[in-house]
Amino acid sequence: MKLAEKDSEIYRLIRKETEREEYSLILIASENYVDEEILEAQGCVLTNKYAEGYPAKRYYSGCTFYDEIEDIAIERAKALFKAEHANVQPHSGSSANMAVFYAVLNIGDTILGMDIAHGGHLTHGAKVSFSGKFYRALGYTVSSKDEMLDYDEIRRIALREKPKMIIAGASAYSRIIDFKKFREIADEAGAYLMADIAHIAGLVVAGLHQSPVEYADFVTTTTHKTLRGPRGGLILCKKQFARKIDSAVFPGIQGGPLMHVIAAKAVALKNAMSEEFKEYQVQIIRNAKHLSNCMGKRGYRMVSGGTDNHLFLVDLLSSKGITGMEAQEALERSGIMVNKNLIPFDTKGPNVASGIRIGTPAITTRGMKENEMELICDLIDRALKEIDNESLHLEIKEEVKALCKKFPFYSRIYQI
Repeated sequence: MKLAEKDSEIYRLIRKETEREEYSLILIASENYVDEEILEAQGCVLTNKYAEGYPAKRYYSGCTFYDEIEDIAIERAKALFKAEHANVQPHSGSSANMAVFYAVLNIGDTILGMDIAHGGHLTHGAKVSFSGKFYRALGYTVSSKDEMLDYDEIRRIALREKPKMIIAGASAYSRIIDFKKFREIADEAGAYLMADIAHIAGLVVAGLHQSPVEYADFVTTTTHKTLRGPRGGLILCKKQFARKIDSAVFPGIQGGPLMHVIAAKAVALKNAMSEEFKEYQVQIIRNAKHLSNCMGKRGYRMVSGGTDNHLFLVDLLSSKGITGMEAQEALERSGIMVNKNLIPFDTKGPNVASGIRIGTPAITTRGMKENEMELICDLIDRALKEIDNESLHLEIKEEVKALCKKFPFYSRIYQI
């Protein structure tokens, strides 16, 4: 391989990371494995070219084939999500959200999004994000009664504060989001509605979660996570906002699009049109529900009592007396990847957290089903029962490796 010859240091680390992904249980809800065709599309000569602008309206010559690729990606996105307009150029979900803000808001306008401590994303109004620095950002929370969205309370806040934009969507919320109710609230308050479906996009296109496309003025998503494509962003909108959105992405906040990534997005969008993909999404939810139930039987408290989608939050502090950080570190030593996560009404800060977030997209990609969820639950439980027992964690890591070998993924492509 050329890389091995030219830069053995980077080659060695890529190999190490390939081994880590192959022999770990990836339970981080925002991560997944991409198929070989995605890697092939993303690692090709399309990385060479500047293609600033849009199909048939480029600023550089030599973009004929790039126009065709981007047109295909756009048409596939529109068909898959049943949308009037699609912009496939955003580099990430965060930049997709920023472009929507840039398109229709002015600095200092009021926005209303889900509080990050209750499951929202940084770009929904967190103070450390552009969304919280440049706009008057207000947050809605889940109910203290059932840890689910309280639409009556969201309505009260919206009618009192009159935000210019309401953001529906979450980064760590395990229940169905009613986008129709959000539309009704936005209409009453005179606000734009933006739906961020970065986490649930795969479930949406499979018909397993209500689609926001009918209800929202703007829909943003990442193309990885449950969509199982390359890391990138996507914006869908009503035709009336098409020009504003396109101008906001370029030249508003980005320069040249990453055409190798757009090609990979196009491949992922085609894959998402298959029956196999729909069956995969069904299994994601089955696995999440089963793993959540298994952990509940072991005495772990699930936030909101369980899950309707691909992820769930585990309240470790109240049920087991350990923090999310402690759990994350112990599980990583055991070959199990999760992320520490704030839970609603958390008494710990985000760097410690009282819980962990667990998701099933990646392990479902590998072909694991309900029986494996029971094994994974047992591995997690054993690791967390003896959180400081590093020798036990090394033993569990070997068991994790043995389980992963039964569901090979990248070892089918590379020699590992």
